[in-house]
Amino acid sequence: MSDRIREKLSILADAAKYDVSCSSSGGTRKNDNKGLGDSHSSGICHTYTEDGRCVSLLKILLTNHCIYDCAFCVSRKSNDIERAAFTVEEVVSLTINFYRRNYIEGLFLSSGIFKNADFTMERLLKVVKKLRLEERFNGYIHLKTIPGASDELIKEAGLYADRMSINLEMPTESGLKLLAPEKSHEDVKKPLALVQNQIIQLKDERKLIKSVPKFVPAGQSTQMVIGATPESDKEIMHTAAAFYKNFSLKRVYYSGYIPISNDSRMPLLGSQPPLIRENRLYQTDWLMRFYGFHVNELLNDANPNLDIDMDPKLSWALRNLQFFPVDINVAAYKMILRIPGIGVTSAQKIIQARKFGRLRIDQLKKIGVAYNRAKHFIVCADTPYQLKDYQGTQIKSFIMAESQSKYLKNADNQLILF
Repeated sequence: MSDRIREKLSILADAAKYDVSCSSSGGTRKNDNKGLGDSHSSGICHTYTEDGRCVSLLKILLTNHCIYDCAFCVSRKSNDIERAAFTVEEVVSLTINFYRRNYIEGLFLSSGIFKNADFTMERLLKVVKKLRLEERFNGYIHLKTIPGASDELIKEAGLYADRMSINLEMPTESGLKLLAPEKSHEDVKKPLALVQNQIIQLKDERKLIKSVPKFVPAGQSTQMVIGATPESDKEIMHTAAAFYKNFSLKRVYYSGYIPISNDSRMPLLGSQPPLIRENRLYQTDWLMRFYGFHVNELLNDANPNLDIDMDPKLSWALRNLQFFPVDINVAAYKMILRIPGIGVTSAQKIIQARKFGRLRIDQLKKIGVAYNRAKHFIVCADTPYQLKDYQGTQIKSFIMAESQSKYLKNADNQLILF
């Protein structure tokens, strides 16, 4: 590798680190053409597949030159940073050489927008076409869609990428207009809808025609920057819920804003990034996607922001003690999922195990239930008799006293940005 390529790699890999939406889950491209790589067997960033495997992706920008001046972005045109750009051939060569050395299992490719959207998207397309058709590369490819690019370029790119994503940037239109007045959420919704419709169309054709090309088999995702603008958690999660519903997204990513500017519209340099808040948003997202919670149950006008000192599931339970205690031996699966200390796997095991007899405390612990947390919300075959019904604040204090969470060691004012 030449010194100049190494220098470019350093610059453009560093610029790409702010994009967190690089999960490789859902890739199913098999190596059936005696080519190179196999995304089915797996993604120099580490990410995880749906079944928990850790994979490595070469995560770079094609260029950090950009015609936009988004205040929250390190690559904004007004920022005085070192600029670089890869050629199509350089990205292809890096990907293949890194793969042959077993450094990576796939490519995550994004770009600043230079000249215009179509000019940039066309070069991203050339990279993935060259990898697939000339190098016969079957590894995982995650490609960022360029807002404003033509439908034809996006559709063609979808034939070669495993996953495509486009960043929503800010959770609300007003927040986006504040920091990036040249952009809008409509510029994001249009390509998301285009890809979604194409996926549905080809899926329907597959029922009638045996040979139908794959199109973005791992689906779409998006990303929101959290903490750069003063949206409430309720606004953030309502936006996420709408995008999950309207565009069938695989994931919404929440990226805590890392202060990189003295711009008075945003948190000052030196402010702590909202890491705990980011974690709570992911937990809420998980509850919506896998636990059957509606966003209004977790966040509403009475509770517009998530608790920092406890997870959203526990917070909901303490606000809704009328549903508890739950008899673990007769309750429906959906209700068992809502018990703090019980996850999806444990809930499934409970449903299966109780077919053979009433479950006891020791059995719940063996199943994987976090009993010290769950005991305040359940009854089972040998639950100790209690004369006193505790209030939510008391239950919280019991659980917090027993908690060994690393997050309790962080400063409470970490998230107070406005």
